[in-house]
Amino acid sequence: MTRNKVPFDEMRLSDGSVREPYAEYSAWFNQQNPARLQTKSDEAEAFFRRTGITFNVYGAAEAQERLIPFDLVPRIVSHREWSRLSKGIEQRVRAINAFLWDIYNRQEILRAGRIPQELIAKNEAFVPQMMGFTPPGSVYTHIVGTDIVRTGEDDFYVLEDNARTPSGVSYMLENRETMLQMFPELFSKIKVQSVSDYPKTLRASLAACAPAICNGKPTVAVLTPGIHNSAYFEHSFLADQMGAELVEGHDLRVVDGRVAMRTTRGYKVIDVLYRRIDDDFLDPMTFNPDSLLGVPGIMDVYRAGGITLANAPGTGIADDKAIYSYMPDIVEFYTGEKAILKNVETHRCAEPDALKYVLDNLDKLVVKEVHGSGGYGMLVGPAASKKEIEAFREKLLAHPGNYIAQPTLSLSTVPIFVDQGLAPRHVDLRPFVQVSPRAINITPGGLTRVALSEGSLVVNSSQGGGTKDTWVLED
Repeated sequence: MTRNKVPFDEMRLSDGSVREPYAEYSAWFNQQNPARLQTKSDEAEAFFRRTGITFNVYGAAEAQERLIPFDLVPRIVSHREWSRLSKGIEQRVRAINAFLWDIYNRQEILRAGRIPQELIAKNEAFVPQMMGFTPPGSVYTHIVGTDIVRTGEDDFYVLEDNARTPSGVSYMLENRETMLQMFPELFSKIKVQSVSDYPKTLRASLAACAPAICNGKPTVAVLTPGIHNSAYFEHSFLADQMGAELVEGHDLRVVDGRVAMRTTRGYKVIDVLYRRIDDDFLDPMTFNPDSLLGVPGIMDVYRAGGITLANAPGTGIADDKAIYSYMPDIVEFYTGEKAILKNVETHRCAEPDALKYVLDNLDKLVVKEVHGSGGYGMLVGPAASKKEIEAFREKLLAHPGNYIAQPTLSLSTVPIFVDQGLAPRHVDLRPFVQVSPRAINITPGGLTRVALSEGSLVVNSSQGGGTKDTWVLED
């Protein structure tokens, strides 16, 4: 796949006219006083700061909480575009769940030779303790965030699958609430699909995955590592919005074969635990013995059918970027259909021919760690110095299996508000999916992350990116 010379502009056609999804918004924007919009932008920042919508950047020299910049120009997606996207997302999520059940049970895809066995057996995200066990309702990925980029009118690509502990949904919800408060007149002019019921549907979806032993209304709790975690705001926000308990590991213990939380009236059994800590810290008796964040014995309770863990341990293997390169095969193997959403062309550096190609073209490629996230540990070749490229070359030669490489895509642009009016910036999209035994629910919209610096392709908040509201238009 070659990089386009001119990025696809989601708002404007090549002749400068406005694309249909943005027509009503553009007409409204042209009537606005720029000073009023700047005031609204300042108000939004003050609201986010007052509400505590911040995140921590690990390893940052200043070691302090940061505010994620919010841009007040919405990203607008037509009903037709969303219909195609949501069908592709649902197909992919179904395939991922089927893949996870298979690799932890019959491993038919390995026996069929569609994926190399060593890619599973030697994968640090593979959890042997999940072998032969099926979670309640056969659901592994209760919450999924699929990162999608666009390069043309109908060219959508999945950049990566977040099946472990996808974050960012609180920003999606707060972005919408902020827009509703700042510009209520816009929502009377433009019919935008709502995202506000996400917490309600998430609780219902999690409750539907309760273990068979549960009697009556399931008790749902959110397990957080604590206030020092970068996503703590989201953990507390979701617990509050769902009407669920927010707990830490020291609040929980195993009582009579069930996991229970400490309350003022004694210990209360939890049926579904939406855990926001990594596998390695979940149970010191099974994983990292030094972990103080998890619950000793919780894996035994889980395997005995005493609790549902969302997402299931071991789902991180579906996030692996080497596994990602096989996703078109995975989708076809489990659904019998061609993948609706395309993968980005991916070179697996563990393969000698691919490694040679990558080493010869480092200045043109994006190189990522197979287990990396958040924009860390990657090389963006066209934006890197010769010194950075050579340093990365040494890393590749030392541990080629730790990396994959992809072309530098020309991500689509959407407008942001600047002093001069509107200016295009590159974006991606993370729609959020809820999975239960009965349904797959895709929230209409998601989190649009935007590279605020002109020309930058890195949208991650940890790398200086911002967010904006995502509008999916009604039909």
